[in-house]
Amino acid sequence: MSLDLDDRQRAMLQEMGVRVWLPSAEPVLAAAPAKEQATQARVPTPPPAATLAAPQPTARVPAQAAPTSARTPVGAYPDAGVTTTPAAVTALDLQGLDSGSALRQSAAACRACGLCSGRKHTTLQLPDPPVQADWLVLGDPPDADEDRLGQPFVEQTGVLLDNMLKAAGASRNGQGRQGAHLSNVVKCRPPVGRLPQASELAQCAPFLQREIETVQPKVILALGRFAVQLALEEHPQDAALPLDKQRGRVYRYRGIPVVVSYHPTALLRTSANKAKAWADLCLALDVLES
Repeated sequence: MSLDLDDRQRAMLQEMGVRVWLPSAEPVLAAAPAKEQATQARVPTPPPAATLAAPQPTARVPAQAAPTSARTPVGAYPDAGVTTTPAAVTALDLQGLDSGSALRQSAAACRACGLCSGRKHTTLQLPDPPVQADWLVLGDPPDADEDRLGQPFVEQTGVLLDNMLKAAGASRNGQGRQGAHLSNVVKCRPPVGRLPQASELAQCAPFLQREIETVQPKVILALGRFAVQLALEEHPQDAALPLDKQRGRVYRYRGIPVVVSYHPTALLRTSANKAKAWADLCLALDVLES
């Protein structure tokens, strides 16, 4: 990474809490407290970078009404240990759902796999009416805080992600170029001590696909092991590599550019990787600006 930083790069590093040590007498860029970050100067608009081909918008899939009898009643939860996987129910239901509330209710009622048995809340969140957002940030399965609050990227993990998005000129409440839709790779927290199975990732994928059709993102930022695993399903030769060997490239998921990076929770544990995450964020910005 070059040590010749411009104003944009310095601002982005500051938002992410990255301290840069320079060999010359240049001032050291220190992390600002969270409360001060909100009042700091706005990040200058990044210059265009025509290094990558412009992504093509994903075509919407025409909605088809699903039979009423096939829908699972909202609020119907299985008994503990249920592992039935009626794949057709999930796929049929989602094609007829266009509003954010309808998709949220469908996720809350879903019992297509065993992950639903221990959840408190599902984490799928779409506003009414849905808005277009250029960013889709895809994270790992919900943790205890996300399960408790019913939304992705919360508490300290959410604060760090919000600072990262702010450095890129976006937010979870924005739209268009300034908008970021946040999602989990599965919408239910796995039971404590158990990782999600490949069949469960596949079972929940229609929810993500419906989110993509609704939000129409121009770049997907996949954060974490399981998010990357799903986002790279079209690149099986790379999906099994360590994250450090997957970074720095632009992949595709259903025609949408994908950039992979560390989950904010991992960055909180290993702050030295924040500089790498910043480089990944710059790559995603290059995709949007190309």
